[in-house]
Formats: sequence, C-alpha cells, structure tokens
Amino acid sequence: MYDRILVAVDHSELSNKAVLATRDLATLSHGEVWVLHLKEREIGFKTGVPVMNETADDAYAAISAAVEVLTQAGVKAHGEIRNTLLGYAAGEIIDDAKEHDVDLIVMGSRGRSDLTSFILGSTTHKVMHLTDRPVLVIR
Repeated sequence: MYDRILVAVDHSELSNKAVLATRDLATLSHGEVWVLHLKEREIGFKTGVPVMNETADDAYAAISAAVEVLTQAGVKAHGEIRNTLLGYAAGEIIDDAKEHDVDLIVMGSRGRSDLTSFILGSTTHKVMHLTDRPVLVIR
C-alpha cells in the first residue's frame, strides 16, 4: 500500500488528526513515516530581516509529540524540522517528499487563518497541485 509516508505537521488540531490517519495507514502497510514541521520566517517589512515567530522548543514539541504517537503504535518514524520563508512551505514539503521518495503526503486541510490563506494561497492546495505524489487531506 504505502511503504513511505510524509506527514506535515503544525500546531493545529487538523495536524493532530493527520498524524492519527498516518498512524493508521502506516500500521496497516507496515510503512515508515517522516514527520515534517516547518518553522516559517516572515521578512520584516521595515528591516528586511527574517523574523522567526516560533521557538525551537515549540517546533521540537510538535515533532516529538507526533513521532511519539507513531512509535507507540509500532511505526518506524523520523522527525524533521526545517526553516522556510512564509509562503514557501509547499515547496519544502514537496522537496522533502522527493528526498525520501514517499508514496503519500498527508496534511491537514488548513493550519492558517482564512485571511493568510487568501493572501498566500493554501499550502495544502499548492502541494496538491504541484506534487507528483498522492496527497491525503485530513479535515
């Protein structure tokens, strides 16, 4: 079925549901999972300097909680944290999927506010349209 799965996580409830769905799929197929969390930086308008809103501890907490859920179910899981600029998350997710040659990408349908999604475009929507791999969207 799916031997290699990438699940993208943030701090949303839908992200938690995506991890649970990934756990179930990986358990059925005895698959391996990569949990990806992106620390997005915004560029300061006045300074032009990248501004990180999330701490390293917050990012690590998101990854470790997801990996723990997976490993407790007997799934082989790896956690990754990457830095990216706000609006470039879809490309990072797709690159990570290619790097690990995954069979499936799992993501929540929305992690941002409606206004941010309107301005930047939904990360999930971008991934679905730009990747050559199946995407499971959790609502």
